[in-house]
Amino acid sequence: MSDELKPATTVQSDLWARLRSFTRARIALGRSGHAQTTETILAFGLAHAQARDAVHLPLDAEALAVALRAAGHDSVRVHSAAVDRAHYLRRPDLGRVLDDDSGARLDALRPARTIDVVFVIADGLSALAAQRHVLPLLDAICARLHDVAIGPVVIALQSRVALGDDIGQRLGARQVVMLIGERPGLSSPDSLGIYLTHAPRLGRTDAERNCISNIRPEGLSYAQAADRLVFLMRGALALGRSGVDLKDDSSESGSMLP
Repeated sequence: MSDELKPATTVQSDLWARLRSFTRARIALGRSGHAQTTETILAFGLAHAQARDAVHLPLDAEALAVALRAAGHDSVRVHSAAVDRAHYLRRPDLGRVLDDDSGARLDALRPARTIDVVFVIADGLSALAAQRHVLPLLDAICARLHDVAIGPVVIALQSRVALGDDIGQRLGARQVVMLIGERPGLSSPDSLGIYLTHAPRLGRTDAERNCISNIRPEGLSYAQAADRLVFLMRGALALGRSGVDLKDDSSESGSMLP
């Protein structure tokens, strides 16, 4: 066949495959003529659907409670003032306070002695993240804590980050640690975040918290996240506060464990 009769090649070869193997970000997608390839368009649609599903997927609190019990953790279930997902998404303020029944339940559980830390497992904007990552992360954290009074693990439904302030204050905890599903991205529908608040109480601002984000196998590992959190917890106790005044320089300090 002469060169004049050979069909034109419209799909360019993917010369960036090796580079893309190092990240889940959408880089070097290639093109077919002046448009994206069918493969990349379909992949984008799938990622968008997974992100939307992650926002609306409910947390299986019963299965989580059973798994926590098997791992040796007592748990209690609470609900924010947002009665359902629709209210939760439209009214962020309702997700920051407990409903009346949950508040009364925690008031009754407040121990006589002070709790050093309360862990709150929250659905947030990705229950999928909490369902997948909380248990191995919690195991990694607890393995690094010694001589620390840990309260019951609180499973919080329709929860925003600030709900931890209400929970920690009612249980009389020195610190509250929120393990919460983060807003899904187009390459990370199951990203988990940690929020540490020292001396939790209603009215705390985001500037008074420390955040560790993107916890998942493709992001920050459970071990790395646990190391950073324990470092920040100890720093908050020494400083007497958390937030913008508490810097995460754990990488400069080496291992934070004795």
